[in-house]
Formats: sequence, structure tokens, C-alpha cells
Amino acid sequence: MELAGALQLGELASAFAALPVFPLFDTAYFIVSVLYLKYEPGAMEMSRKSPFASWLCAMLHCFGSYILADLLLGECPIDYFSNNSSVILATAVWYLIFFCPMNLFYKCVSFLPVKLIFVAMKEVVRVRKIAAGVHHAHHRYHHGWFIMMATGWVKGSGVALLSNFEQLLRGIWKPETNEILRMSFPTKASLYGTVLFTLQQTHWLPISEANLIFFCTMFMIVCKVFMTATHSHASPFAPVENFICPVFFGSVSSGHTSHHHDQHGASHEVSHPPPPLAKSKEELNEGTRKRKAKKAE
Repeated sequence: MELAGALQLGELASAFAALPVFPLFDTAYFIVSVLYLKYEPGAMEMSRKSPFASWLCAMLHCFGSYILADLLLGECPIDYFSNNSSVILATAVWYLIFFCPMNLFYKCVSFLPVKLIFVAMKEVVRVRKIAAGVHHAHHRYHHGWFIMMATGWVKGSGVALLSNFEQLLRGIWKPETNEILRMSFPTKASLYGTVLFTLQQTHWLPISEANLIFFCTMFMIVCKVFMTATHSHASPFAPVENFICPVFFGSVSSGHTSHHHDQHGASHEVSHPPPPLAKSKEELNEGTRKRKAKKAE
């Protein structure tokens, strides 16, 4: 009975991995990506003042992972734009979300139950891109583990890693929002996922690629749908990271920080010039008499 169940699960995973992502899942991916662009501050104003800049930002949100992966592998970064069907589909989604009369398309796709379906479909595409990136890098660099992990990572979260460049197109510069400094859940999940796919590709993880795609996709769907439905930004990896990171990497010493801050503050206090002395009453009266005499003259 258990063997039959395992065989059915294997068949389900194989059928799931064989599902084509174009056009249905790709459309959901583009919708969610452009929705996130519209949520950015100033995105609506930019779409009216400079539609071309808005379109470029939308293309970065839709295809940024392909561009970054091609740069890493030494290929043409605009190679994916030869796929006319995907570019036209992404452009149509961008136009409908930003310029549809009465904002009808945006209201439909941002309605929470509908949006949750699109978010789940986007995670299907994300995991496929991670697997494809690792497979592509393994084909060119058979023993380059770090190249496989880097390629799979940027395939899964290239849009977030290019966020600072995308902000420049919108006329914003916020280096403190660097995705590497403050990783979001999709970026962390893509990083952990690409490690698993690299181990599987190099035969260190005894699991088939179809099964790994299936389990990773289910995990990503559950987490992202829950986080989107509850408007939560808490990472599911936080409890494990809070336990492991202090053990292996240490923790921030608050005492040293406050001591450094106190020294900084003391040096600033010493360097400040003393405030000017207040004028005496006699000097004020003298100034008043001079002004009256000048007016009389």
C-alpha cells in the first residue's frame, strides 16, 4: 500500500513538473510582478509623465532574473527579449494594469482571492526558474557548484537583486534597501532552494528533480499565500535563523555599540562651539537709541 502511494506521488510530481508554464502561469507571474511595481511610491505618476520609463521598469520586474543570469553566464543580457510572445504578453499586462479605463483590470487582479491564485501560480514559475538556472549552469560548468547556486539564485530572485537599478529608473536612490543586506522571504527561499537543486544536480541529494520541484513549489505556495493573505512580512525561516546564526556567526554586542556611540556623542559635544553670549540690557538700549536717531535724521 505504501509503495503504491509512493508511486502515485512520483507520478503526480512528474506530471506537475511537465506542466507548461506559458502562457497561463507566465501571465500570472507578469500580473503579480507588475502589481508590485504599481505599489511602489511614485509609480503611477511616472507612468503618466514617462510611459517608456514605466515600461522599462515593468520589463525589469518581469525579466530581470533572465537578464542577471545571462550576465553571470557571459551571455547576451537581452537574449530573452527575442521571445516576442512573452514580451508582448508582459507589455499587455503592464498596459492593462496602468492604463485600463476606470482601472477595471487592476481592481480585478488586486481583489484578494484572485490575487492569491496569481501569487500561487507565480511561485510555480519561480521554482521552475531556479531548477532551470541550476541545470543550465551545470551544463556549462559541471563542477562549478557556486556558479550553479549563483545562477539558480538570481533566476529565482533576480528582480529583487536588481531593485536598486530599477529604483534609479524611477529617479529614486535608496542604497539602504539593498536586497543582499535585507533579504526578503522570496530571496532567502530562492537561495536555500538553489542549494537543494545544486545538491540534487550533482547527485549528492538522493531525490529526483521532479519530486524536488513539487515539494519546493508546495512549500513556496503555502508560505507566500499565507503571507499575502495576512499581510505579513515575517519570514518562516526566522526561528531557525535566530537559533543557528548566533551560534555560528555570533551576535551583535549592544554594549560595544552603546560605548562607541557614547564616545561619538562626547566628541561631538566637545567640538561644538559655545553659544554666543546674550546681549546686555545696556547694549540693547544703545542700539534702540541709535535706530531712533537714524530715523530722525
